Amino acid sequence: MSIKKVLRAETEINFVVDKISINRNGSALLLEGSDALCVMYLFGRSSAADDIICRTVLVGSEIYLNGSNALRVLRASWHPYSDTHLGVLSSDSVFRLFDLSANAVQPEQEFYLQPVDPGKSRKAASICTVDFYFGGDHLWDRFSVFVLFTDGSVYILCPIVPFKSAHKWQSILEIYGDAHTYGLKSTNPTAACNSSMAISWLEATFPELAQQEAEGANLATVKAHPYALFDASLSLQGPLHKACHGREDDVAVRGAECEGCAVSFLYNLVSKDSILVTAWSGGQMQVDALADEIQPVWNIGSPPRLRVDSFDRILGLAMICESNSEDPSKWNINKPLEHTIWLGQPPPLLRLAIVDLALPQQTNSDARIMMFADPLVPERIYALHSGGIDSIVLHFLPFTSQANGKEEVVRTPSINPVLSTCLEETSSPAPLCGSLSLSDSFGYSWIVGVTSSWECIVVEMKTWDVLLPVSVDPEKKDISLEKSKEMETPAMISKELINGPKVVLVPQTPSNLRSVAADSIEGRSILHQYFKIFHENYVEYAHKVHFELKHHAPQLKRIIDDQHARLVEAKERLLKVERKQAVLDERIDHALQQHEILDERLNCLRKLPVAHKKPLSRAERDFKSELDHFAGVELDALHSSIDSISTRLRRYTQSIKKEQTSRKKSLVQDNQISQLKSSLEKLSLVNSDNLKKVKVVEKAISNKEKQ
Repeated sequence: MSIKKVLRAETEINFVVDKISINRNGSALLLEGSDALCVMYLFGRSSAADDIICRTVLVGSEIYLNGSNALRVLRASWHPYSDTHLGVLSSDSVFRLFDLSANAVQPEQEFYLQPVDPGKSRKAASICTVDFYFGGDHLWDRFSVFVLFTDGSVYILCPIVPFKSAHKWQSILEIYGDAHTYGLKSTNPTAACNSSMAISWLEATFPELAQQEAEGANLATVKAHPYALFDASLSLQGPLHKACHGREDDVAVRGAECEGCAVSFLYNLVSKDSILVTAWSGGQMQVDALADEIQPVWNIGSPPRLRVDSFDRILGLAMICESNSEDPSKWNINKPLEHTIWLGQPPPLLRLAIVDLALPQQTNSDARIMMFADPLVPERIYALHSGGIDSIVLHFLPFTSQANGKEEVVRTPSINPVLSTCLEETSSPAPLCGSLSLSDSFGYSWIVGVTSSWECIVVEMKTWDVLLPVSVDPEKKDISLEKSKEMETPAMISKELINGPKVVLVPQTPSNLRSVAADSIEGRSILHQYFKIFHENYVEYAHKVHFELKHHAPQLKRIIDDQHARLVEAKERLLKVERKQAVLDERIDHALQQHEILDERLNCLRKLPVAHKKPLSRAERDFKSELDHFAGVELDALHSSIDSISTRLRRYTQSIKKEQTSRKKSLVQDNQISQLKSSLEKLSLVNSDNLKKVKVVEKAISNKEKQ
């Protein structure tokens, strides 16, 4: 029997936990809720009840955990290259990076996202964030953060690196050499300027780059040093647009098949391809791939705000990340490399597919879709929704296939249901509370889910045959169909018997032997030859027919019995149909009567004056669609933006009140100090007078003693 241990928080958790995640080395557990964040350290002390008491820390308690605070935590995630750094995106469109080893209350880095200029946006959904995801282990992707907004637009922040985080030395050398090769040597001044800023940032963040030629050390990993450009802030690159093939009308970020608003986002690195998946509330998943590499971009003239210690070492930073006000130029796949790289343009997207999950209609309005990738097969993505769990396998990856030298045909992803929470089509789904994917070193993969009734579901997933192509040969298919038909209709009598006995020509006899008597020697030999031919053909054929008929008699009996049974069943069905025929006739008559009544009512309604109302014009229809979109998507975005603005206003008023109270306290302290000074001066005068009087008394006493 296994020993069970219970992890208990050191302090009481007074908020609803929506998601649980563990860091990279398994030492800390993140408890995520929409109102607060909490981290439990798994190493703790044992109590009397054999439970483990874990040290518990509230993350950003002054920002998120507040009774009058309207900020909501949209997503929190551990950084993939640090065990102590936590990224948090809140409803005020601010991305914060906390270092739990230094300060869990105050963020290490803050990025205020401003995708459009104030007052220029007509849609509130374009300024409300939804989700974010850290990049993978590929060039500048490892220093990138992808941010999703409500209208489906995706933006990139690059470079963002946690202070004192460890990175592979070879990966840093790769992007450092890339900046020197394709950036500094470029004839375009914009590319040269952007690459020089990236090189200066790399050399300051990783000082080993500048020392590698002098020392020549072969390092495995390097740590990132705190650094920020003093005259520039990160640019919010985006929104990411679709790449085109020379056409001018292919600029939409979201497909026409996607409905509702964006609800979640997933970044997945598959070999050479960076896959971006956006889930929509209408039940669709938009799958794209980056058509170009990510490069860092800064906005010059917008200095960040730094927090330093007494030795001028950077402890934290905050900056406003604005998007370029200029419209992004059209990115064409056919353009040469020198016309696209290091020019400060966001990478375009290649549309791979739009997957429709066909969610139940009653939950399409507020569908919540959570996505996670398979740890063993990165081409497989799992989608958790109200109807269960689905598996989406990508069979076409453009740059991976190109790197392998294969010219594969573009294939749509395959969708397979893994787990369904709808028992019947009419029953309402019982959604899962959460799910994740597990794997081991032996190549086994599982999906673990938790139901609302506190039950755990474990499903083993196959991995070896997921990516095998399904090849269909039409010729083989026809042959197999013919074989199946032959098997379905077994041959009762062989073809040889149906064709009859072989026709053997009787040998011709000479004319001089035609009048030979039968009892003569010649006649007997001729008759013997005829009997032999007759026996070889007709008698043996008769024996074969007799044997075949005798052998197939039981099978024929079974077939006849089956035919009789089917005949009896058909007669019973006919009787049932005859019984139901009267009921059907009555229902048809009733339907015809109702149809006549409805026709009369329709004619009466057509005579009303309201029925002659003019149809809506095209402009009115467009305005009505905008109103419907505003009611469905924009209204929620406006509410969240109003809440965030009211929260900032409340914070500002509280800070002003604190400053006023501090000023009043300083004035009171100044008055008290002046009063104390005056009283001290008076006391000093009294003290001096008393000293003089004491001296006079001492002199008088001394004179009396002398007398």
